[in-house]
Amino acid sequence: MFKIKAIHTPSFWESVTLIVGIVLMVSVCIIKFDAVPHLPILLSILLLIGFGLLKRIPYRRLEKGLVEGAGAGMSAVFLFFFIGMLTSSWMMSGTIPSLIYAGFQLITPTFFFAIVFIVTSIVGISIGSSLTTVATVGVAFIGMASVLELSLPLAAGAIVSGAFFGDKMSPLSDTTNLASSIVGVDLFEHIRNMGWTTVPAFILTTIFFGILSPTVTIREFDRIALFQETLLETGMIHWYTVIPLIALFVLTIKKVPALLTLAISSAVAVLLSFLHHSYGFSDVLEILFKGFVSSTGVQDVDKLLTGGGMEKMMFTVSLVLLALSMGGLLFVLGIIQSLLSQIEILLKKVSSVIMASAVTAIGINVLIGEQYLSILLTGQAFQSSYEKVGLANKNLSRVMEDAGTVVNPLVPWSVCGIFISQVLGVSTIEYLPFAFFCLLSPILTVLFGYIGKTLTRIS
Repeated sequence: MFKIKAIHTPSFWESVTLIVGIVLMVSVCIIKFDAVPHLPILLSILLLIGFGLLKRIPYRRLEKGLVEGAGAGMSAVFLFFFIGMLTSSWMMSGTIPSLIYAGFQLITPTFFFAIVFIVTSIVGISIGSSLTTVATVGVAFIGMASVLELSLPLAAGAIVSGAFFGDKMSPLSDTTNLASSIVGVDLFEHIRNMGWTTVPAFILTTIFFGILSPTVTIREFDRIALFQETLLETGMIHWYTVIPLIALFVLTIKKVPALLTLAISSAVAVLLSFLHHSYGFSDVLEILFKGFVSSTGVQDVDKLLTGGGMEKMMFTVSLVLLALSMGGLLFVLGIIQSLLSQIEILLKKVSSVIMASAVTAIGINVLIGEQYLSILLTGQAFQSSYEKVGLANKNLSRVMEDAGTVVNPLVPWSVCGIFISQVLGVSTIEYLPFAFFCLLSPILTVLFGYIGKTLTRIS
């Protein structure tokens, strides 16, 4: 995105005014009117086009900026399509149900909050969706905590921490794919690099929840038992269902491109599904496009096992293309360059660049309440700054997730914050102090930036 050349040089105050106007427009529409972000972004694009026309910039040149901006995300778009197919194929093969079943096996009365964190992490990685994890197993765990008369804010903090750990580290997650694609980093290289900050955060979070966990003597685990029984009754829980996951790991280690890795793992999953289901060829095509639909009769389990498909990714794809198009206009009009030039004198050191990008990602989450825009705009704005201080782009993609993806559920008026508080019945402010993983991630990414550890230089 930073390669798009500016054809106009606005004043600093013009740039600030436009950015403030866009932030207000998007945040008011999302927070006050509960609108999807697509429409306010489209209105922001029209605002920027209007500004360009007032400055006598030809419409064709503005249109070219739109196209160039959207073009920067085409690799992400193709990955999203394959993610949709991978998720639905892993559902039909039993890979995801088996992983979830294995996670439930860990539940015991001892170290309850730590185990809730670990299990939601496993489920989050398995399905690649934090909100789905919260709305399914998260609801089950909050119910258990209520029956056992344990702290609901602590339970919610463990659920949110695990769900967003899984979302952040899963190759099925749209935010993970978006962060890697927007700065041109291989998906699995991005995930491996995130391990430097994510693994310490995971370990510390597990320790914190272990210390805070009481020993529970009441064994009211009926809801979890129902999940397990229903999963077994599907006939999809088998040892061989982990083969697509093993294929994914092997291909990743071999450094096979992410798109081919996802395609091969999906193909393996589809073939394995015929061992316990009799799908016709048309059924397979429909599942890969529309997603897998579970019909166990247990609502929570069906919600957990229904998903995937190319069609389900259209919401994300359209949002990404709109946001990138807006980014293209911001660059071609020189607005981003104008703002960065005012703070460029402060971005001479590695630590200051990492701090600035982390604060930007957090700030967009707080001001707009939208994690996709937090990732997109931060990635677009700071690529050149990272290059100037000699840092590889995978450092930026890590910061975008550490300070972007996992911060959104901590903002009461954000998309994730509102959803989670409604589903779990615990306000964002109540669970925020206990969402240890989400709090530790931005702190560790900035800390490592200052001490210069785990950073990759441009070779």
